[in-house]
Amino acid sequence: MAIQARTEFAAALNQLASEKGVDVSIVIEAIEQAALAAYRKDLSLREEEIPEDFEELIAHIDPVSGEISIMRGKKNITPPGFARIAAQTARQVIMQRLHEAEKDAITEPPPEQTRDEYYHQGQRLKFYIKEIREGRRGPEVVVSRSDPGLVKGLFAMEVPEIQTGSVVVKEIAREAGSRTKIAAISTQEGVDPVGSLVGQKGVRVQAVMNELGEERIDIISYSEDPARFIASALSPAKEVVVRLQEGEDKLAKVQVPSMQLSLAIGKGGQNVRLAAKITGYKIDIEGAGEGTHEAKEVVPQAPQAAVDTSSAPTDKKTKKKGKPTEVVAEEVVKTDKTESQSEEQSDQISG
Repeated sequence: MAIQARTEFAAALNQLASEKGVDVSIVIEAIEQAALAAYRKDLSLREEEIPEDFEELIAHIDPVSGEISIMRGKKNITPPGFARIAAQTARQVIMQRLHEAEKDAITEPPPEQTRDEYYHQGQRLKFYIKEIREGRRGPEVVVSRSDPGLVKGLFAMEVPEIQTGSVVVKEIAREAGSRTKIAAISTQEGVDPVGSLVGQKGVRVQAVMNELGEERIDIISYSEDPARFIASALSPAKEVVVRLQEGEDKLAKVQVPSMQLSLAIGKGGQNVRLAAKITGYKIDIEGAGEGTHEAKEVVPQAPQAAVDTSSAPTDKKTKKKGKPTEVVAEEVVKTDKTESQSEEQSDQISG
């Protein structure tokens, strides 16, 4: 945190911290360590004995005035003219300490930050390590709070089935700080991928949400069938009819009942936008009259969980008849911050 005082010394501290890419407190600590080293050297030059309690001595620097004091408890034992002596002998120690701090620098560029998320000193957070690169001042570790990999890693920490490989996270689409869709599949018979990520009474997904703040999480079952996967991705909308268009453009025409249209699209188009991102298809949605939609077959759909900060009831199953190539989302399981509700048993990082 920058020093707000408008003095020449404070400005110099802020500038040095900015140039080195470290916090001002690191610069102050380096100067105080250098002051103690300079005090020891001054005692040696004057052929005075190093006091037995030297390790207990404390150097203090005023971040506004720049005045340096050597303290034994509450007693000031700073020798006369020490500031000049410290300035002459401490530079090498200061630069060495700052160089060590630069080596340990971890950066989070603005694009890797989550909107409306603010950090304070001493706060414990988990980050996704995107890369370790060689910067101008040495190695840099680039971390992210907005990368989808953070969500994947958090679930891996909470879900034993992911750790054993019986559940695999296949796809993630994320708008950091707002909403995430995550698609999982089971590799072991009898293991429910959605239920595994949600956890009993939502305890697993709740742990992830606690780390991400108010970000909503939609958990769906992955399918190799694109139409079925698109229908699942558009949850919490129900009775979603998907027609895949032939060609290289990967276009899907989707019809939903008029009453479900706003759910399928989502606020500001977010739901369909994330569905397109997680499936890799361009999705065109239109509402259909209930009479038209009732003529379509409802193909059984694996359960999904839409997790947000408000409680919502579980949607009931509906089945209708029609063309077998069309897919209709059938069941949605909603889980709030405290409880997972479902008609059927449907939850890398450093911190």
